[in-house]
Amino acid sequence: MLAELPRWGSGLGYRPELADAIDAHADRVDWLEVITEHYLFAPADERERLRGLARRFPVAPFGRQLSIGSEPEPDPAYVTALAELVSDLDAPWFGDRLCFTRTEQVALGLPAPLPRTREVARRVAARAQRVQDAVGRPFLLENIAYYVDLASPLTEAQFIAEVLEHCDCGLLLDLAGLDVNARNHGFDPLGFLDAVPLDRVVLAHLAGGADGAEMAVDDHGAPVPPRVWELLAELVSRTPILATAVERDRGFPADFGELLAEVDRARAALNPEVRPGPVPAPSVSPRPRSRPLPAGRTPARNAPSW
Repeated sequence: MLAELPRWGSGLGYRPELADAIDAHADRVDWLEVITEHYLFAPADERERLRGLARRFPVAPFGRQLSIGSEPEPDPAYVTALAELVSDLDAPWFGDRLCFTRTEQVALGLPAPLPRTREVARRVAARAQRVQDAVGRPFLLENIAYYVDLASPLTEAQFIAEVLEHCDCGLLLDLAGLDVNARNHGFDPLGFLDAVPLDRVVLAHLAGGADGAEMAVDDHGAPVPPRVWELLAELVSRTPILATAVERDRGFPADFGELLAEVDRARAALNPEVRPGPVPAPSVSPRPRSRPLPAGRTPARNAPSW
């Protein structure tokens, strides 16, 4: 499934605070990433606005609450609604974090790292494969930033590699999270890239964070720092990737041009022959479309059987 995905280029995380600026500079953004949970069970008018956005841009959803690593299986209603959202957007992929965000009793509200064992990796891989099969499009699993690192048999990179060894999902590489983890926990980010299956990387997230007194924090509230740009350059020197997305969740700049400059810089990193700067909108070519579903498959619209 990954081999046939479209090359989408340099995108931006869609946030309501940026909606007007994105609309005014649509020719400068190749695609948009929306937060799955903002639209999953949204009223009809909200979903129609999203469809309108998808008529102007390629759009893909990235989730924060699937909690693929929790003990309970993913909520069938959530997976059914996710399949409908992906189908509505004609998104070639969907993503979520490789973590857990809830237990049977408690919603944590934040992504928590999983116990890094081969048993857990294989359990999560089987579950991710079931979700991917139910939705009918590639599922991209994202590494997370974590602030407590318990002793584990596997490193984070080894754990990710073990998960992907047992499913055919893709990897969404959060380079800001990688940078924060490497600095907080004292490992070499290039060694991390050595250990994960780079041929499974479809998309890279780019963001900036904050440097606290005792640790770095991946809060998506600052410009992409030089360290993250260097990791992107290293990544694309090792393997071709299909897309990048600049993320900003807070600290939005007064001048939207600052975010556009980051989108341009990411585009140039993906295509070294292209100099950063305004990119004219195509006048004839339609937006990239995802590949059709395999014969006999339709997106799941009933609760899947787990």
